[in-house]
Amino acid sequence: MFNLSDFQPNNTAHYELPVIIKVSIVIPLTCMFLGCIAVMLHTFASHRQFLETSRYILFAYMLINDAFQVISSVVLFALFVCQIKFPLFYCIPLLFVSTATFQNTPLILAAMSLERYVAIVYPLQRPLAWRSDRIWVIILALWIISCLFPLIDFSIGKQDPNLDPFSTPVLCKSAELNTSPIQMLFKAVIFIIFFAVVAIIILFTYVRILLETRKLRQDRASVNKAMHTVVLHGFQLVLCVLAFTHPITESLVKVHGWQPQDMAFFNYFTFILIPRFLSPLIYGFRDQNLRACIGKSLLCCSRKVSP
Repeated sequence: MFNLSDFQPNNTAHYELPVIIKVSIVIPLTCMFLGCIAVMLHTFASHRQFLETSRYILFAYMLINDAFQVISSVVLFALFVCQIKFPLFYCIPLLFVSTATFQNTPLILAAMSLERYVAIVYPLQRPLAWRSDRIWVIILALWIISCLFPLIDFSIGKQDPNLDPFSTPVLCKSAELNTSPIQMLFKAVIFIIFFAVVAIIILFTYVRILLETRKLRQDRASVNKAMHTVVLHGFQLVLCVLAFTHPITESLVKVHGWQPQDMAFFNYFTFILIPRFLSPLIYGFRDQNLRACIGKSLLCCSRKVSP
């Protein structure tokens, strides 16, 4: 995650307009994204066929995770831009949700790729955990894993003895918790392991599905669709990995003399928010069944509103 200290506004009027522009960009797009998420989740809840398919259940889970990720990160962004201070004790839940949901994203991509692999390789004898009525076991495991590491991260951090977490007002940013070198090393190792394991899983599932296409004589369309879905999972994983390119962009700031807060906003908007905004477009609207149901839902709503 990016350090929100780079967003700190200057007291001069020169920096007031850029801050207003940044907020005007982030907030409307966030509202549009949450609106799309609400429509899709309403469609899932209104059609039993989606609730009985593992692939759609995992997709709905990804939408919920992305919604929490965007809401928490945007709230942190708005609080820091407005320079609102409050005790660290009340800031920890926001930072925890933001970190856990960010780490949960690659795990969900790995689970969705494995689900496509299981559906193609074991169409008739699907393992029990991957059935729609038991998929909650995998979802619960993903939540436990993604929440475990932030708890360890926060527990090994060394706090300033002069800072009272219950009364001392501070800016809500990760720098207030990430204070020790051991903590920074732990986060770096965890992120590398997360993304390396997920990349291996996505590559493995793609190769196995590719090999299955040479064996199957029938239903080539569904297999090819599964391959394209796995490729899209890999593409979104690349977008997530790009979130860690901020050391490169920080060097560009020093070379070209750009404003650090502007470059930090560019990194945050491009590599944190945009991948989440693309999720419903990439995985939702490309699905014919889901797209048709969403169109019917919107048509029914428009008919109800028109009278």
